This record gives sequence, structure tokens and C-alpha cells, in this order.
Amino acid sequence: MQLLINIVFIILGAAVVLWGADRLTGGAVALAERMHLSQMVIGLTIVALGTSMPEFFVSLTSALKGTTDMAVGNVVGSNIFNSLLIVGCAAVVAPMTIMRSTVTKDIPFALFASLILLLMCINGNISRLDAAILVAVLFLFFYVSFKGAKETQADDNQQSAEEEQPSSPIWKALLYVVLGLTGLIIGSNIFVDHAAGLAKQLGMSEAVIGLTIVAGGTSLPELATSIVAARKGSSGIAIGNVLGSNVMNILFILGLTGLISPMQIQGITWTDFSMLGISMLLLWLFSFTRFKIERWEGVLLIAIFIAYMTSLILS
Repeated sequence: MQLLINIVFIILGAAVVLWGADRLTGGAVALAERMHLSQMVIGLTIVALGTSMPEFFVSLTSALKGTTDMAVGNVVGSNIFNSLLIVGCAAVVAPMTIMRSTVTKDIPFALFASLILLLMCINGNISRLDAAILVAVLFLFFYVSFKGAKETQADDNQQSAEEEQPSSPIWKALLYVVLGLTGLIIGSNIFVDHAAGLAKQLGMSEAVIGLTIVAGGTSLPELATSIVAARKGSSGIAIGNVLGSNVMNILFILGLTGLISPMQIQGITWTDFSMLGISMLLLWLFSFTRFKIERWEGVLLIAIFIAYMTSLILS
């Protein structure tokens, strides 16, 4: 009976997440038009920050309860989930066009954030000093993103303002963003609670639960948002959401969580950290091919993710 209840609520949580993703994507596109910012920048910042809220609450709660392996495993697993499964699924739905600035600036920054995390975890803990460095780099990320957006969009905005006016009022766009984020957070919490309960019944460790069930559940907003955005032809939001979420997970979530409660790392292996870096390198490599992630590349990313998850669970 408990198994059936968990399955029903897992499906319910996923449905709420999908509804929220549809509202968030529509509101974010309209907001980008109103603010004269590219969909990429909106995806990197506003959408990414919103869809990273489940990871933040799960990691913060885990750290405060002393289960720091789940907190760090949630972030590492979510980033692997984002780079392999989410990008793969979005590319299968619709091949994603990648802007040159994404290949030369945004992906390298996300890879840089992953490298910082790897270096900080060598000694087996994330101290308050480490966390402060992560938060400082986060502010640098926001500065670079918005500064670059203003420079690259200046000329385009003048032309688009003369040609076309956004049809959706800004209050409606903001309402859709808020409704979408609310649905994503509520739905992902329902999913994570019952998925984690199911995993514990199966005797899985905290680290593995964080890397798999919790990471997958808290990444549902990114998955739903990116697939819906790709289906609607908004590839800028789709890829921007993934990259921005990866950066937010490391710099914002582990940074703020580490400032509140320093974290010890024991159950996360170097295989997991290596896969974190490899997933970002693959995403960067595929983006170089005609600045587009094709369907076959998406299938390959999904296959690598399935192989990693299988080996993780079996071990």
C-alpha cells in the first residue's frame, strides 16, 4: 500500500512540475522581450535561479540535519543530470542552436565552476571560506552575464523596438513566472519526498540517494522547462537554463549552504566528480559542431547518463 501511495504521488509531483514548466517558459520568453534581453540571459539567470530552488532547499535542509553527503551529492548529481539527460532529451525533442557567446563564455564559466568545486573537495570538506569564494564568483557571474547582454543586445533592441512590440504585458509575464516557479517547487517537493522514501525502503545510502533519486527529482524543473522550451523553439532558454542551473547549483546553493553549515564530503567518489567534469566537457565539445546539438548527440548524452546511473546503482 505504501509503495502504491509513493508511486501515485511521484506521478502527481511530475504532473505539477510539467504544468509549472509550461507557465515559466511562457512568462520567461515574454519577460525577455519586455526587458530587451536575450532568451539566453533570461535562461542563465532568472529561469536558472528559479528552477534551482528545489536543489537549494534540499541541500540546505540536508546540511542542517547533518546529512552533508546528500547535500553535495544532490548538487553533483543534479549537474550531471542537467548536462547529460536534460540536454540530451531537449536535443532529441528539437536540435538546439547554440550561440557563439555560449560556446566561448557561458559553457567555459560553468566548467570553471565545476573545476572550483573539484579543487575545494580535495581535502574532503567545504569550509566557510570555500563557501565565501563560491558566493563571490556567483556575483562575478551575474555581472558578466548582464554586462555582456547589454553590450550584445544594444543594436538589436533598437531594431526590434521599431519592428515589433511585445504582445504580453509585463505584469502577466511576471505572474506566469511566479506561477510557474510555484508549481515547479511544489511539484518537485512532492516528487522528492516520495521518491526518497521509496529509495530508503530499498536500503540505498544517503550519497547514492543524493546522486540519483534526489538529484533527479530536484532536476525535474530543469528537465521540464528545457524540454518545453526546446519544443517551443526557445533553444536559448533551454540551454541557458541548464548552464545557469549548473552554475547556480555550485556557486549559489553550495556557497550559501556552506556559509550556514560547513560540509564534510565522504560518500561522493572521484568517479562522481570526474563524471561532473566529463559531462560539461562533452556538452562543450558537441556545441562546437556547427554551434548546434544534434539529435544523435542528444541520444549519446542520454546513453552515457544511463550507463553512469546503472553503474552507480549496481555498485
